[in-house]
Amino acid sequence: MPHPPAAEYFVATVNGELVAHLAVCPLFTAKAYRATRLVVMPEWQGAGVGTAFLNEVMQYHLDGNGRCGHKYHTFFHTSHPQLCGYLRHSNKWTQTNAMLHGSNKVRSKDSINRTGKGTITGCGYGGHFRAVQAFKYLGK
Repeated sequence: MPHPPAAEYFVATVNGELVAHLAVCPLFTAKAYRATRLVVMPEWQGAGVGTAFLNEVMQYHLDGNGRCGHKYHTFFHTSHPQLCGYLRHSNKWTQTNAMLHGSNKVRSKDSINRTGKGTITGCGYGGHFRAVQAFKYLGK
């Protein structure tokens, strides 16, 4: 996948060992940021490092240290069941949306074909039955 446009990239290390990665993009039309691509190395998953890292980067942006110094909230989407559970029960986050099933593949196919960037038949995106949930970081 291409890199998110105008993103800031963050990495977390423990004693010099890379443990996590996160990208944050401006979403200025909504006066917000969008966090994406949270990756935690397998040996660190489940230890709370990823959520602590995510919260620190979100607070960094809410404090006005992100792009252009804006004190904006950050939105984050995930389909990881344990991460969704943590975010749903944390007082630092609020759930803003949930799509617990795939969307219409025909609509996706038609949209791709309209862009002129390719023609596809018999398939599309969105029918993967991935439960994507959206959250907004509220802060401390």
